[in-house]
Amino acid sequence: MSFINTAYADSAAGATQQGGGMQLILMLVVFAAIFYFMIYRPQAKKAKQHRELMSSLSKGEEVLTNGGLVGKIQKVSEGNEYIVIALNDTTEVTIKRDFITSVLPKGTIQSL
Repeated sequence: MSFINTAYADSAAGATQQGGGMQLILMLVVFAAIFYFMIYRPQAKKAKQHRELMSSLSKGEEVLTNGGLVGKIQKVSEGNEYIVIALNDTTEVTIKRDFITSVLPKGTIQSL
């Protein structure tokens, strides 16, 4: 008699677990939304701003590079992805356009 009662109890427990499929799908949708809004979207926005910065570079702007160099753009080639930056009156450096992190306000080099 105790074996039959145990069998009924097991089948009742199994029936309640079958409804968990919808909860799993809902949980995956919530994680996907969190991933999109917290990770992917800010990264895509930052990449778009960097692409806009790269396309707007022009001669005479003061820039900061990834390596910490501060200089003034001397030469920009449209077809070439390299630019020439003057660090001072006698020193020029050629770097890839992608290594520029920000455009500085005019007069920044003078104030350093």
